[in-house]
Amino acid sequence: MTTTEIRRGLDYKWIALSNTTLGILMATINSSILLIALPDIFRGIELNPLAPGNTSYFLWILMGFMLVTSVLVVSLGRIGDMYGRVKMFNLGFAIFTIFSILLSVTWMTGSSAALWIIVMRLGQGVGGAFLFANSSAILTDAFPQDQRGLALGINGVAAIGGSFIGLILGGVLAPIEWHLVFVVSAPIGAFGTVWSYLKLRDNGVRRKSRIDWTGNVLFALGLIGILTGIVYGLNPYGGHTMGWTRPFVLVCLLGGVLVLAIFVVVELKVAEPMFRLQLFRSRPFTMGNLSALLTALARGGLQFMLIIWLQGIWLPQHGYSFERTPLWAGIYLVPLTIGSLLAGPVSGRLADRFGARPFATAGALLSGIVFLLFNLLPMDFPYVPFAVLLFLVGLSIGMFMAPNTSSVMNSLPADQRGGGAGMLNTFQNSASVLSIGVFFTIITLGLAGSLPHALSTGLTAHGVSAAEAQSLSSLPPIGLLFASFLGFNPIQQLLPSASAAHVSAAQYQELTGRGFFPHLISGPFGDGLHLAFAMAAALCFLAAVFSWLRGRGTPPVHRSLLAETEEGLEGSADAVMQEAGAGAPLR
Repeated sequence: MTTTEIRRGLDYKWIALSNTTLGILMATINSSILLIALPDIFRGIELNPLAPGNTSYFLWILMGFMLVTSVLVVSLGRIGDMYGRVKMFNLGFAIFTIFSILLSVTWMTGSSAALWIIVMRLGQGVGGAFLFANSSAILTDAFPQDQRGLALGINGVAAIGGSFIGLILGGVLAPIEWHLVFVVSAPIGAFGTVWSYLKLRDNGVRRKSRIDWTGNVLFALGLIGILTGIVYGLNPYGGHTMGWTRPFVLVCLLGGVLVLAIFVVVELKVAEPMFRLQLFRSRPFTMGNLSALLTALARGGLQFMLIIWLQGIWLPQHGYSFERTPLWAGIYLVPLTIGSLLAGPVSGRLADRFGARPFATAGALLSGIVFLLFNLLPMDFPYVPFAVLLFLVGLSIGMFMAPNTSSVMNSLPADQRGGGAGMLNTFQNSASVLSIGVFFTIITLGLAGSLPHALSTGLTAHGVSAAEAQSLSSLPPIGLLFASFLGFNPIQQLLPSASAAHVSAAQYQELTGRGFFPHLISGPFGDGLHLAFAMAAALCFLAAVFSWLRGRGTPPVHRSLLAETEEGLEGSADAVMQEAGAGAPLR
């Protein structure tokens, strides 16, 4: 080995980190930019979010990407173990870029445009699954054990930073031209594809084996069934507020669980399984995955609840028009991003020195405590304490994520890192989808009990006829929530003009002003929100228990700067001796 080769080996880990970080950054920018851009997208394709049947379009555009990545990351991680993680990562960059370009040329309107966007987003999800499934494994291959926490922490910071950048970009670009929110991913993806192809190399352990087609199909069908059932369970059905009793939803949920049970049986018997379930015999792996699942279940849906709290209630009450609320909701959530940015690399580096258990456990505990503190805030809260709690939530996320991921990855055999990383991502992504379903259900059921009467009473008090008020108050509450999330004034959508409402201009101005709907919804929404915070806190406390049960693990090997320098000099000396013909030194 020459001195140049040694230097390249030392430098490669930073090349791997920067390249995988770019991939995660691109994927997270694309996800968060959509949250802010959805109002302009719906207006651009001329689709009314309150119209019957359009709720499904909203849910699939919002959640389709996450559903696909949840289904595919384990399979693609396993394929990376077999055929090369870098090849799969490069392919992910290319697929993501192609579908970003196809999204940017959307030319249709109405339901056709919505279906096109959904299908292209699903294609992006395939590319994202390649990236998510292999990035952690590539970093684990590139970095020594005592530096993986730092690397994964920086990678996590990119995900959080991408979320913040996406919020700002979406707020700036979407009002100019909504197609631009998809265009922005194309040059990043093109550069990343070329750079990863030229610079990344496979230095992981490959294990050649046959693809377990039966396991792959069973896992995909089971997870698709469950996640699809969750999406359609949020839609109204018949005379019900939601669709959880709908036969199709029940078949999806129960059938999905049954298929996953068959998957477990098959994987235990097949010679070369898609995923080696024996890995769950490792306490760090099992407890790390369980705690990740529970924290994702606690946080995933609550992110949307916080956004609706800001967009549908707080911001309009503080002088912001409904059209401006998506951008300002992102800006007011910045303290959460700052907390995560600060805690991620620090906790990852500390976990490298002292082990993952204390930091991951403390992060989960802090999340639970902060969620309980949110319950002390009034619906029309002063911003400073709200910002402090957001900062603490971000801090707790950063404290948990990097050490937990590092602990899980360090527990895996070298030839199983892709599949193991895929399983961790599956737990997190599917739990986030489930979390959205659970928390939207809690909030919607709370609204269904009191909102119709409050809406009917409020409308009639402002001159709307009793028959018209009764008709409008019977609309599904979840449609009103989604309208608020998209930056639409629900009352203005329901009553497009004073003449349509048969009221005076002054009465119409009061009905469609910034105060009427937020005041109307704040009480019922607050009741459900308190229950959601309590449930999230309980899940975080349970996650802390599982995190602690992971055990101390293998004590990290901490090398001082002096030791690393000595090792480098020794390697250089060996190389010089070999080039001089002295042969390998005696050990």
